Amino acid sequence: MPPRAIDCWVNVNMGDYEPPEYLIRVKEDYLHGGADFFRSFTPEELLPLMDELGVEKAIIQATVGENNPRPFDFVERYPERFALALHLDPRGMMPVLWKLEDMVKQYPVALARVVPFGVDVPPSDPVYYPLYAKCTELDLPLSINTGIPGPPMPGEGQDPMLLDRICLRFPDLKLCMAHGADPWWGVAMRLMIKYKNLHLMTSAYSPKRLPDEFVHFMNTRGQDKVIFASDHPALDMRRCITEAWDLDLRDGVLDKFLYANADRLFFGPRNPRY
Repeated sequence: MPPRAIDCWVNVNMGDYEPPEYLIRVKEDYLHGGADFFRSFTPEELLPLMDELGVEKAIIQATVGENNPRPFDFVERYPERFALALHLDPRGMMPVLWKLEDMVKQYPVALARVVPFGVDVPPSDPVYYPLYAKCTELDLPLSINTGIPGPPMPGEGQDPMLLDRICLRFPDLKLCMAHGADPWWGVAMRLMIKYKNLHLMTSAYSPKRLPDEFVHFMNTRGQDKVIFASDHPALDMRRCITEAWDLDLRDGVLDKFLYANADRLFFGPRNPRY
């Protein structure tokens, strides 16, 4: 049997919309994606792949206020296998955050998610502060993309160093860097050592491309900090899982990377402040 895993970034509705130009560019010029890059899935299509690869749960992306029923069909029919990551625009302020809170109460939500390059506002901007406060109040983990993005979009707002003051000012916020941290791996590792509630998921980053010093971090002080994710189908789940199996990891570290760290951060007990 394959090792158990949780895939923390799976897209099931990419074929339901006309893709923006920046995603077309990242498909063609950066990831060299195939025909499945822009397609949608049903649970019955995704579950056999998950079973084959030992993926016990998948976190699928939805958007706060979105009317597309597809992601919600997954969690309503198979709540033991799927949970939601709720993407939002922090510029929406309290109306968006109230919708987020309502959805957290209604659905199995593993985390909230923001993508700074998509709004061209760095996470240090005060416009994010209500989101940080609300996620702390809900005891809801939040992922923030870090690293230079693949699409031809501004990348300076995704420097992990921008999270330093956030971690300091919101010490109870459970924060997870997403999509790796290239080329700022050293900064990301140092920040994770500094702040107990800061983590990193390897979504949209091929495990075999992880720098040697980062694999060393995973084996040592970062054993409880690094979380597996694919970005399926943009970055294929099978490719990412099988590459993760081949990493030079010490006994017990592969299970933490593929399963235990995500299970603790995204599916552990919560203590909301309301």
